[in-house]
Amino acid sequence: MKKLAVLATAVLALGGVASADIQAPPGSTYTATRKLGRGISNILYGFMELPEQIVRKTDDHGRKAGWSYGVVDGTSRSLKRLGYGFYEVFTFTCPTYRGTFKPPYERCGEDNRIQMNPSDGLSEFPPELGFESYYFHTRSQRW
Repeated sequence: MKKLAVLATAVLALGGVASADIQAPPGSTYTATRKLGRGISNILYGFMELPEQIVRKTDDHGRKAGWSYGVVDGTSRSLKRLGYGFYEVFTFTCPTYRGTFKPPYERCGEDNRIQMNPSDGLSEFPPELGFESYYFHTRSQRW
C-alpha cells in the first residue's frame, strides 16, 4: 500500500509539471521572409502615413487640426516606418524581438482585427489609401 501511495504521488507530481506543446504556436506565422517583406513595405509605402494621418485628423478634429497636427504626426510616423523598414531589412535573418521575428511595434494590431490605431502605435504594414482590404469577409456576391 505504501508503494502504491508513493507511486501515485510521483505520477501526480510529474504530471502536474508536464506541459504540452501546441501544434502551431502563435509566432509560427512570423518568419524571416515576412520580416523582410514588412521591412520593404515600410520603406516603399511608409510615406502613406502622411496623407492617412491628415485624413484621420481632419475626420476626428477638423480641417485645421488635419492640416497642422495631421501633417506633423504623419511626417513623424512616416520617418518611424522608414527607420523600422531599414532596421528590419538589414536584420531580417535574425530573430530580434524577444527571440522572434515579430514586429517590435506590435501594440496596435494585437487582436488581428484592428489594423490601424492612429493614436496608439503603428500597425504591422503601412496603411492603404482608398479601399482598405483589412477584412477578409464581404457582403457582395461573386458570380
